[in-house]
Amino acid sequence: MPPTDEPAPDDAGAPLDELLLGAARALRRRWSTGLDPLDLSPHDARALRVIGHHGPTRLGVVAEHLRIAPRSATDVVDRLERRGLVERAPDPGDRRATTVRLTSAGETVLGEVDAARRVGAEEFFGRLSDRERRTLATVLARLDPGRLP
Repeated sequence: MPPTDEPAPDDAGAPLDELLLGAARALRRRWSTGLDPLDLSPHDARALRVIGHHGPTRLGVVAEHLRIAPRSATDVVDRLERRGLVERAPDPGDRRATTVRLTSAGETVLGEVDAARRVGAEEFFGRLSDRERRTLATVLARLDPGRLP
């Protein structure tokens, strides 16, 4: 019998939110395991991505993208700074403000984080056909237009 685009009978009645949350948890576990060799938590890795993809940026921007309180963003950046992955500098546009940017070591680790993420995603989504991947990407993009690159 050829494969179809219909859900498996076991999944046909499952609430969409449960299916999506279950898939997200499984993907997060896979990504977390991929970060183990880098000794980074998923939260710290995501902060590194935000800082890397936004260039020198204020802590408030980091907090906003991580959806955490600014004080919590300070703690995350402190951890990354202690490891030599980011550094603070005065904001050239406002002497009272500080920006944070990746160091050369941070750029290297960010490349490793992105590679681990790609490998984990390829393994996770590998059971889907190309058509299913495109459809899923379209649907998820419609549901979360504010996602990170």
